[in-house]
Amino acid sequence: MGLFSFFKRAGSKALVNKEKEAEKSQMAADMVKNAKITTLKSIVDSMDLGITGLEIDIDDDVIIVEGTADSHADREKVILTLGNVDGIATVDDRIYVAPAEEEEEVVEESQFYTVQRGDSLSKIAKNFYGDPMKYKQLFEANKPMLKDPNLIYPGQNLRIPKEFA
Repeated sequence: MGLFSFFKRAGSKALVNKEKEAEKSQMAADMVKNAKITTLKSIVDSMDLGITGLEIDIDDDVIIVEGTADSHADREKVILTLGNVDGIATVDDRIYVAPAEEEEEVVEESQFYTVQRGDSLSKIAKNFYGDPMKYKQLFEANKPMLKDPNLIYPGQNLRIPKEFA
């Protein structure tokens, strides 16, 4: 038994190479993560919603989104837009909604609905509002996420605002 001394920088480079590989791998993972965040931010920015101080982070299949929204509708649209991205399972909503100056009544948040096979906006409108012709209002409530009222797909999440006036 005993303590043996060696030259630290002599011998096999096996561990050094593993450390370098790990560093390169982490750098590549960070670059991919940053590219994803940039892409997600550009998607939200292109929607031209009233969101200030938008911050997005990704932790595996969870998106963490922060910022200040002008309205509950804008907040919900951001959540749905990010949640409807392939590979995302959860959106951690940390968006603050700035109170409107004239806000007298309590604003009820929309509910979310996951599109099923065979659904159409008119079918969804009939289920929630009792009137299939309210599909137009449903389409408007989900713009700019939806570009065409005939283009919805199973698994997509939609905003279902409280009854339209």
